[in-house]
Amino acid sequence: MSVFKEKHYPIMRRIFLVLLLILAQFGNGNAQNLSTAKPWTYWWWMGSAVTKTDITAQLEYFSKSGLGGVHIIPIYGVKGYEKAAIPFLGVQWLEVMQHTVREGKRLGLGVDMTTGTGWPFGGPNVTQAMAAQGMTIVDGKPAVKPTGQKVKRAAPGGEGFVLDPFNANGMKQYLSRFDSAFAKSSDKPRSMYNDSYEAYGANWTDDFANQFQSRRKYDLLSKLALLNDSTGNPEATLVKIDYHQTLAELLLERYAKPWTDWSRAHGFVTRYQAHGSPGNLLDLYEAADIPETESFGTSRFNIPGLRVDPDYSIDQFGTPNPLAMKFASSAANLSGKKLVSSETGTWLANHFKVSLSQIKPQIDELFTAGINHIFYHGTTYSPEKEDFPGWLFYASTNFGKSSHFSEHFPLLNQYVEWCQKLLQDSKPDNDVLVYFPIHDLWATKAKSGGGVHLLEVHHVERWLLDLPFGKLSERLWKEGYAFDFVSDLQLKKFTVDANGVLNSGNATYRTLLIPSATYFPEETMAELQRLAGGGAKIIFEGKLPATVTGNADHAQRQKVFSENLTQLSKLKNVRISGDLHGDLAANGVIREELSRKGLTFIRKRDSRGMALYFVANLGNAFKEGWVKIGNGELVRRDTPLRGQSLMHVREADGKYEVFLRLEPGESCFLQTSGDGSDIPFVKSRDQQLDIKGNWQLTFTDGRPYLPAPAKLSQLKSWTELSDSATYFSGKAKYSIKFDVPAAVLKGENAVLDLGDVREIASVKLNGKDLGTAWRIPFQLYAGHALKAKGNVLEIEVTNLSANYMRLRDQQQPDWKKFYDINIVDITYKKFDAARWQPMPSGLLGPVKLLY
Repeated sequence: MSVFKEKHYPIMRRIFLVLLLILAQFGNGNAQNLSTAKPWTYWWWMGSAVTKTDITAQLEYFSKSGLGGVHIIPIYGVKGYEKAAIPFLGVQWLEVMQHTVREGKRLGLGVDMTTGTGWPFGGPNVTQAMAAQGMTIVDGKPAVKPTGQKVKRAAPGGEGFVLDPFNANGMKQYLSRFDSAFAKSSDKPRSMYNDSYEAYGANWTDDFANQFQSRRKYDLLSKLALLNDSTGNPEATLVKIDYHQTLAELLLERYAKPWTDWSRAHGFVTRYQAHGSPGNLLDLYEAADIPETESFGTSRFNIPGLRVDPDYSIDQFGTPNPLAMKFASSAANLSGKKLVSSETGTWLANHFKVSLSQIKPQIDELFTAGINHIFYHGTTYSPEKEDFPGWLFYASTNFGKSSHFSEHFPLLNQYVEWCQKLLQDSKPDNDVLVYFPIHDLWATKAKSGGGVHLLEVHHVERWLLDLPFGKLSERLWKEGYAFDFVSDLQLKKFTVDANGVLNSGNATYRTLLIPSATYFPEETMAELQRLAGGGAKIIFEGKLPATVTGNADHAQRQKVFSENLTQLSKLKNVRISGDLHGDLAANGVIREELSRKGLTFIRKRDSRGMALYFVANLGNAFKEGWVKIGNGELVRRDTPLRGQSLMHVREADGKYEVFLRLEPGESCFLQTSGDGSDIPFVKSRDQQLDIKGNWQLTFTDGRPYLPAPAKLSQLKSWTELSDSATYFSGKAKYSIKFDVPAAVLKGENAVLDLGDVREIASVKLNGKDLGTAWRIPFQLYAGHALKAKGNVLEIEVTNLSANYMRLRDQQQPDWKKFYDINIVDITYKKFDAARWQPMPSGLLGPVKLLY
C-alpha cells in the first residue's frame, strides 16, 4: 500500500489506516489473518463427528499444502459413528466450530460455513407453514400444497423441510436459530454461504396473489389459466412474464437480501450461489459480498493428452460454460466486489481417477471467465486413525490427505495463488456491456419443474445458449471481445461521462449492446433514454425490441413504448447494427486477436492502470506465433512460478506485435510495458532428439506392495508388466543414459518433453533437479543440465489410486459405510471399482528433447 511508502505519515496513522482497510475488506470484527489469493476448499463434516485433535491435524495439512481456508459443510453421517455425531448448532458443535476458527487464525487459514447443513436452506425450525410450496392450476384455480422437499444431504440437527424462498417472514424465522447460536460465539467464521437454488417445484407463497396484484396492477387469479396456455396467445405470454417477474422480485427481496443483511449485521461476509434460481442471476449474485459460480463436470477442451472420463454423462449433467460463469463475475465487476468465487472440480471425473493435469484447465477456464477465488470441491473430514481411503463425499474430487496427488498438491496451489494474486489485485477492463433480456426467456415454455425457468449452471442450453442473447454472447467470446452482462436493475446505477463512456461507479464500458429481443420493460426503456441522452453509445443487434412487458393496460403502454423507441433510435449515438464488428470498432471497442488465434483470455488493469492479460491455451489451434495485443501495445510476459521476461517485438502498420509461444494446456500473463524489446529473436524449437534405449524401472513406494523391477526397451504402461502391477498405486522410478549432439547444447534452451505422463513426474538430469511435471504439456527446461556424453535421466512417476481401488473393492469394500447416498460413481450408480479396467500408469512417452 502507498501508505507504507510515504515517509510523512506518523506510525499510528499508518496502523489505523491498515486496520480500516482490513475491516472494510472483510466486514468482520473477528477478521482472520487469511489469504484469499491461496485456493480454499469445501470441507465436508460427515455427521459432524469431528474432534478437536483431528481438526487441528487436518488444518495443519491444509496449511502446509498451500490452502488459504476451508468451508465447513455438515452433511450426513458415517455408520458406526452415530454416538460421535454432534448435532448442528448445539453447544458442542459451536465449540468445535470455534476451535476450527481459532486454529485457522493460528495457521493463517480462513473459515467459512454454510448457514445450515446440506442444501438448500431448511431444517428443524422450518414449519409446514414456512415450507416451500408448489402451485398447479386445476379448473383455472390455484391448487397449492407443500412440495414436501426436505434438506438434501442434511447433517444431524439439520434435518427438516426446505424453506419457502418467497415467504415474507420465512428467512427471518429461519435465521432466528442462528441468532441464538452465535450470540455467545466469540470466534466466528469469515463468511456465511448459501448454496445453489434447489427448491424444486417451489413457485408460490401465501401472499403471492396479493403481491402480484400490488406489483403488476391486475388480478392474477382471473388470468391464471393463461399460465398453461401453449397456443402463443399474446396475453398469455405477457402474463407468464409478469408471473416470473413477481417470483424474481420476491426471491431477491425476501430471500437473498435478508440473508445478506443478517450476515453483515452479525459480522459475516456472504458467498452466494445464485444459479439455479428462477430470478435474474445478475441481481441475485450482486446481493452477496462474494458471488459464487460452479464448475461442474469436465469441459471438452481440445488439448492433446487431456483425458475426459468416458462415463461422464453430458446429457445428464451438461458441461461447464464460461458464459454462465460470467454472470457471477459481471455482477462483481459492476458493483466493485474484489472477489468472485467458484465451487471447483465437482464431478471432474470418477472417484480415484482425477489428476492435477485435469484440474488446471478447468481452473484456467474459470480465471478467463473472471473468477479469482477458487474453492476446491473438495475435502472430507476423516479421522486420522481411519484406514485408506478414509471418509469421502459422494460427488467431489478428493483434495484431502488421502488423495493420490496429496504430495504434489502444493504445486497446483502455488500456481493458483500466483494467478489469483494478480487477478485479485487488478480491476476489470471490459469494453462492452451486454444487456440480459430475461423477459424473452420468461416468454418461452419453462424446461424445469413447477413451470418456472431455473437458470442453472449445468444445462445452459435450457435458458442461455438458445436465446439470441446466448448466441450473441458466444460470438463475442469467440471473436475476442471483453464484455460483462447487465440486468434491468443494474442499468439504473450507470452514469455517462463527456466521452460517452458508461460508468457503474466501479467499472466503465464503451458500448451498451442490446441483443436481438422481443420483450422489453418500459422502465428499462426509460434508462436507455436517460443514458443515450447523456451520450452513451448504444447498439441494438439487428432489430429493435417489439413489445413492452406488463399485461396491465398494455395497449396504451405499448403505444407510448413504440413512440419512445422510435425517438431513441433516431439519436446519433444509437445504432441498429447490421455490421456488429464495424459498429463496435467505431465505438472504440477492441477486438482482441488472441481469441482469433485460438486462445482464451481475460483483460484487466493493474494498480498502475496498465493492461494485464491472463491468457490460456485451452485448445490445439495455437502453439506459437506473432500476436497483436490490444491496439498493438508492447507487453512483458509473466509465466506463473517462473517470473517476468521480455518478448520479441516487431512493428507492422504502426502497431506492435509480440512473438508468443504457448503450448496447448499452458497459460501466462501479459502485462503492458512501456519498454521496447531488443532481445534477440529465439527461433522455434523445431528440432527434436528422441531419447531411446533401455529404461530401468524400479517401484519405490505404494500399495498394496511393490512389483518387481523391470527393463523396458520401449515405454509402456506398467499395468502391462504383471498382474501385481495392474493393482499398484504409488511411485516408480525410470532411469536411462543417453548422449546428445553438439547442436542440442547450443543456447541452453532445450526442453525435455516427457510425452504422456500418468500422472505426475519428478525429474533429475545428471543429478540436477529439473522440477516436477504435473500439468500438460509435461515439459521441463533441461538445457542447463545437459552434457555431451553420459547423461543420466531419472524420472519418478506417481500414478492414480484407481488401480489399487480395483483390488480394494474386491477384498475390503467396507470403507463404503456412509448414510444417505453413501458413495456412488459418476453416473450416480452404486460405486464398485472392482469392475474397472486397469488405468494406464507410469511414463508412456515418447520422451524427447526439443531444441
